[in-house]
Parts: sequence; C-alpha cells; structure tokens
Amino acid sequence: MQQIGLEAEVIPSQADETIENREPARVVECLSRKKAREVASRCEGGVVIGADTVVAADGKILGKPADEKEAEEMLFMLQGKVHQVYTGVTIVCCGIPEGERTFVEETDVEVYPMSREEIRRYIESGDPMDKAGAYGIQGQFAAYIKGIRGDYNNVVGLPAGRLYQELKALGCL
Repeated sequence: MQQIGLEAEVIPSQADETIENREPARVVECLSRKKAREVASRCEGGVVIGADTVVAADGKILGKPADEKEAEEMLFMLQGKVHQVYTGVTIVCCGIPEGERTFVEETDVEVYPMSREEIRRYIESGDPMDKAGAYGIQGQFAAYIKGIRGDYNNVVGLPAGRLYQELKALGCL
C-alpha cells in the first residue's frame, strides 16, 4: 500500500472462509468479497480492501504447507513448470453508492527445474512454511524463477497497480 502512496490500517476479517467452488479465480473472488464485506460492516466510513491469494498448479490449489513433507511435494510439483497465482481483491468504499468492486488478477510463474537437494535446502531455510504454494518470490526462491507473465506484485500478494487504478475508477481516492 505504501508503494502506491496509500496509508492502511490492518483490520483482520472474521468472515467465514468456507467456499464451495474449487476454481482458483472464483475462490479468491469469493473470499476477498467475504472479507471486505465483513470488515466494512464494522466500519463507519473509509475504504475497505479485502484480498485473498492462491497458487494453482495442474488444476489444484496449493495453500500453505502443513509440514516439510507437504512443502517438498508442492515444490516438486512446481519445479520445471508454469503455474498460476490468483489474487482476488474487493474494494468497498463505505458511504458511496455503487461503491463496491471485485476483480481477480492472474499471473503465470515459470520455475526453473530444481534438484531434490535444492528443494531440501530451500525448505531448510524455513521460508516456504508460511506461504501459499510453499514459496515466496521476493525471497530466496527468486533463484528459481525463470520468468513471469503478469504482475510481479500479484505474486507477492497484492496487485498494487491494478488496485490503485480500480480505486481511482471508483472515486475512492
């Protein structure tokens, strides 16, 4: 948010994150909307932004790994291939009629082939354990990123440029 000149206060959502759909774009769309609306219901004014990001490979959503074994399985699935990162963002401009908008940003990420030893070393760093898909593009995993097609910031977790443009279009800035 600071990168695009906005100050933010983090208010954790208490929304129920149960979803029926398994399609990555619909999952993040639904979850971002639930989060933003729940927080907005507790706010008297301002702008609420809810976001959710998932990594998807071979039609499967990869969340945060439960343990090192699951991290290894995820990284092995991603290495040498292209996968997608989806972020759903919902903006609620409190007090503005028609002041809600949801969008989904998708970025393709290509990962270099990795040996089992490289995967093991990365896991031992501890970096993958709290990240969807078991990696963070902005950390040590950058050594294995062959390329991306789309918004780098989306892979980090928030498509900042698109968010700014949507806020501007809604009249929230």
